[in-house]
Amino acid sequence: MSNSIWDESRLRSATTAAGVGLWSWNIETDEIRLDERSCNLWGLPNMDTITFEILSSRIHPADLDRVRSAFRETRGLVGLYEIDFRILIEDQISWISARGQGEDDEIIYPTIFGVFLDVSMRKKAEIAKDLISKEMDHRINNLFAVTSALARISFKTTDTKEEMAADLSERIQCLARAHALIRSDPNQQYVSTSLKELFTVLLSPYVEKNSSVKNLLVSSPDIEVCQDAATTLALITHELATNSVKFGALSVEGGSLTVRCIDNDGDVIIHWKERGGPPVVAPVGSRGFGSRLVTESVYGQLGGDLSIEWQAKGIFVKIRVKKERLEH
Repeated sequence: MSNSIWDESRLRSATTAAGVGLWSWNIETDEIRLDERSCNLWGLPNMDTITFEILSSRIHPADLDRVRSAFRETRGLVGLYEIDFRILIEDQISWISARGQGEDDEIIYPTIFGVFLDVSMRKKAEIAKDLISKEMDHRINNLFAVTSALARISFKTTDTKEEMAADLSERIQCLARAHALIRSDPNQQYVSTSLKELFTVLLSPYVEKNSSVKNLLVSSPDIEVCQDAATTLALITHELATNSVKFGALSVEGGSLTVRCIDNDGDVIIHWKERGGPPVVAPVGSRGFGSRLVTESVYGQLGGDLSIEWQAKGIFVKIRVKKERLEH
């Protein structure tokens, strides 16, 4: 095919279709010429000539020094160059890619030529990918830390390797149930769940262990729970429920468990009340309801406090946490 088909009008059609803006820069006079497409990219009215300083007023302050330095260096470059930077048009940020050719045999010295491309979509995708990658690293590290902690707890609270394996498996499955409530939407934003739904899902397997236990009541106002808080609450719930299944109200027929959540001026108060179980005896040592896991999770992860009452008719646990820690 002959190159004669590539006349000026057809080249212009091609660059318009590709969203390419054209520019030239006289490095001695600082005179810059932009075509209509480039003017539109920069949010400028059509004009014959402008200067680099006029364009500089549109460049994002964080990128300005880098762009100035790059353009100065084009005087000594041989061959192709490219730089991406942000521009500000009113309160909107766009990403521009400036591509050109330095001083070589093809250039009509002292004028150099190039193109502007709007690369905002690509940059947004790159930024989102980087954020996802960092978030994934963060969550994987958290997963390793949590799994390690659970293994240590299971080791200390069981007597045989079979018991440890079963206990650790149950704890991990508990976290999986909490995680299943917090799913990612198509925009990679994590969706929160409600506090009532979270407790209901987490506690149902423990009630099912003893089919004679029918009395499980969870009440809560409409309070959202983010992913990190859901994971922490899953650990706390598992610890309390496991002890209840072994020694408390969930271990016998007719036993009942009520979990009541109260929204109280920036705090969320959680009442865990058991009734109808065996006689309550305060534990000795590190086992039982007063485990280190529950205490450290409430204080460290949720910014709250914990109190336990060993009432004769059943255990009563009061947990106070910061509402903002649950929601964000």
